[in-house]
Amino acid sequence: MHSVKARHRWLTTGATAGILALIPGTAFAWGTPGASNGEKTETSGGRDGTSLVSKVVYRGSTTGSEGGGGTGKVKPVGNWTPPACWYEPRSAKEFGSYVENMYDETVNYPGQHSYAKTAVGMFRDQYKDGTYKNYNLDKEDEGNWWVAVRDEERWMEPEAQACNRMPFWVENGDPVPVDNAITPEVLAELAYSRIQLPTTEVTLAPEETTKVNLPTWAWLDKARFKEVSVTATINVGGLNIQATTTAEPVSLTLEPGTPDAETYPASGECVIDDDGSIGEPYAKGKADKTPPCGIRYLRSSDGNTYKMQATVTWDITWTGTGGAGGDLPDGTFGNDQDVTVQEIQAVNR
Repeated sequence: MHSVKARHRWLTTGATAGILALIPGTAFAWGTPGASNGEKTETSGGRDGTSLVSKVVYRGSTTGSEGGGGTGKVKPVGNWTPPACWYEPRSAKEFGSYVENMYDETVNYPGQHSYAKTAVGMFRDQYKDGTYKNYNLDKEDEGNWWVAVRDEERWMEPEAQACNRMPFWVENGDPVPVDNAITPEVLAELAYSRIQLPTTEVTLAPEETTKVNLPTWAWLDKARFKEVSVTATINVGGLNIQATTTAEPVSLTLEPGTPDAETYPASGECVIDDDGSIGEPYAKGKADKTPPCGIRYLRSSDGNTYKMQATVTWDITWTGTGGAGGDLPDGTFGNDQDVTVQEIQAVNR
């Protein structure tokens, strides 16, 4: 469980929001867990002082690899990014408890400024004795409060400021009148941001030092590159939905690290084979053949190394509650490898 930090502000607007953000010791936000953690289920909904964390739970395979190796987050192709903020429901009882605890902590905080006490009092009064009455506790079974949430890792991004509505009430069965309200598709997009992919450690032959004009074979171990999925679920306030986002490797792109090189194939993109492998391992007797995936360097690295970049592209889809589903933008993840190229002519047999 990831605790909620004071930096995660409740998404409020106007002067009240500015004052609330300055109150020491209080987290005015519904926080959210960070990245998924292997097969371990991320729990949420616990308490940290007066703050409630996000109710979204993430679980599933997040490494897609066997035999160890590092991992990293998928990078969407294009300008699309997963939501940096969204809206979740809270029951009347839970919302009322949160506000009351926040109010008590603020007014009793040692040395608290009067303007802070006034601001949080105004906020409390709106939901207890103002626009709403006693947090709508008498309507507990008729609807839910909806509150804004920022992603813990992206709370400073401009996109995270888009969910700026104060908590609002929605009757059961009515549409939630905001963008990014939790739906199966939004859950799928949140799961996308928590997928961890295996590092792209390409096997090369020759292994350590290759030669000018000698084809260098490249391939990936199919045991490490398998389907990866993360499931996001929320069950709160009568809302019980889930979505599973799945990433499947489709190709490997090689960039030699120098313009003085040629790739096999010429596009530099090696597609995945039917058996799940990418490229073909070098074996004795293949020296006169062209590798299906590889590089031919035309100039030595002159005692240094070239930074070859190997990037795997993943096709990403999702399925969710009620038979919903579809495609999400492709993702990529890769890393650099040092390649030493010598002038010595040699035959790789």
